[in-house]
Amino acid sequence: MEYKRFCKTLTLEDDPQAIENYKKVHAPDEVWPEITKGMMEVGILDMEIYIAGTQLFMIMDTIPDFDHDSAMKELADKPRQSEWEAYVARFQHSPADATAEEKWQMTERIYKLNE
Repeated sequence: MEYKRFCKTLTLEDDPQAIENYKKVHAPDEVWPEITKGMMEVGILDMEIYIAGTQLFMIMDTIPDFDHDSAMKELADKPRQSEWEAYVARFQHSPADATAEEKWQMTERIYKLNE
């Protein structure tokens, strides 16, 4: 399957309880269905989030012709998206009014084994 991959990082608050709560709200039965549906509607095929201490690492696979900036703007207007952003912002080490784009920093790939 052909796809585009985006990798991003975000820092959580340095609070063990907040980190555990962040993990809980991302459990399969806890993520709001509107959030998952909105991501799929804009062309996100799969997403994984990993954690190491306070650092999150997201891998986002998308449709081949995915335009990141346009899709993120469209996603921001999807049902409950701004509510979800506010809900999870309490765990994140960033200003309360920061956008998802400001919180999640795009990474640059510097190595690939099979290239």
